[in-house]
Parts: sequence; C-alpha cells; structure tokens
Amino acid sequence: MEPRKPESVPDQPSLVRPYSLTSGRTAPAVELALEALIQAIPGTDDRRRDLDNINATILELCKESPSVAEIAARVGVPLGVARVLVADLVEAGHVQILATLKDDSSDAERRELIERVLSGLREL
Repeated sequence: MEPRKPESVPDQPSLVRPYSLTSGRTAPAVELALEALIQAIPGTDDRRRDLDNINATILELCKESPSVAEIAARVGVPLGVARVLVADLVEAGHVQILATLKDDSSDAERRELIERVLSGLREL
C-alpha cells in the first residue's frame, strides 16, 4: 500500500488588520495609479534586511515590475494598503514608479497594460 501524501493546507487568513500595516494611514505619500508599474531600484537588496516581512515581499516582487494592482493581489492586501506600502518604499528609495501610458503610447502598450491590470484584479 502506497503512503498517503499530505493534503495541502489552505492559506490561512491573515490575523493582521490592514490598517495596522499602514499605521492607520489611508492615503499614500506619493500619487500612485493602480496601473502604475513599480520597479525595484538596483542595489537595494543590501538594505532589505531593514524592512519588515511584507515590505521585503513587495520589494522582491518589484524585481518583476508589477503594477500596484498586481502587488495588492499577490501580497493579499487591499489596494489602498498596497498603495500606502508601495509609496513608503518609493519615499525610502527602494523602488521607483515607471512611466505609465502617455498620449503617444501604442495600442499594443495600452493592451498589455490593461491585461496586466485585469490579471492583478482577478487575483484579488
């Protein structure tokens, strides 16, 4: 008889209230659109140890240049909380906001951005 494989344990809901992650703040320090792409600034890995777990996770995700909506979905926090946390990382010099669409952006660029935002929202 073959041994049973352990069943995967479903993700447990976080016991941390979202507002405690932002110290009660609801507005980001810098303006962040939900579709804004966020990129880790090279050389910030050595300062990562100064961050708490959620900010370190966001910094790691930003190596892939996700949108704010994607960050919220992948970290499992509300969009407002993600905006505040990402803005804090921008101000601390860990990440930067990449340019979003411009008036002369191509249809392909617009489509790609919309698809990425929709994908992030679906994960919420």
